[in-house]
Amino acid sequence: MAIDGLEKIVAGHDLFAGLGDTFLSTVSGCATNVRFAADEYLFHEGDAAQQIYLIREGHVSLEIAAPGQGRMAFQSAGPQSVVGLSWLVPPYRWTYDARARGDIRAIALDADCLRAKCEADPALGYAVMKRFMPTIVERLHHTRLQMLDVYGTPG
Repeated sequence: MAIDGLEKIVAGHDLFAGLGDTFLSTVSGCATNVRFAADEYLFHEGDAAQQIYLIREGHVSLEIAAPGQGRMAFQSAGPQSVVGLSWLVPPYRWTYDARARGDIRAIALDADCLRAKCEADPALGYAVMKRFMPTIVERLHHTRLQMLDVYGTPG
């Protein structure tokens, strides 16, 4: 089966590279092209996690509210990154803000659509989870390193 259009774009993203044509077609059925202008928010902490963003161009700043310090960036996501992991875990709410640091081009995957397709097809669900786990582990590792940097070693 040949792929074209949106399927080709999704297939070209690192997250779904090498995914079989049938699964790729299924996942792409949840996808739309989106753009964000510089300083526009992709989402806000506490809101429903309704999309997963596959970043194609530009950089996104992942931010949290730091008591007494205002907004604080804790990580940046660039091309070939995934922004939005909260769609995987109930109650499906964002746990941070995501803000475009410049113009962004991305693919938005509808979280409800993708969850429903993964529930209906456990093989697809497993394939999708295997692709998201490295991002989750990388973010946890990055956070751990930041904590070591912040707290340092006792002098």
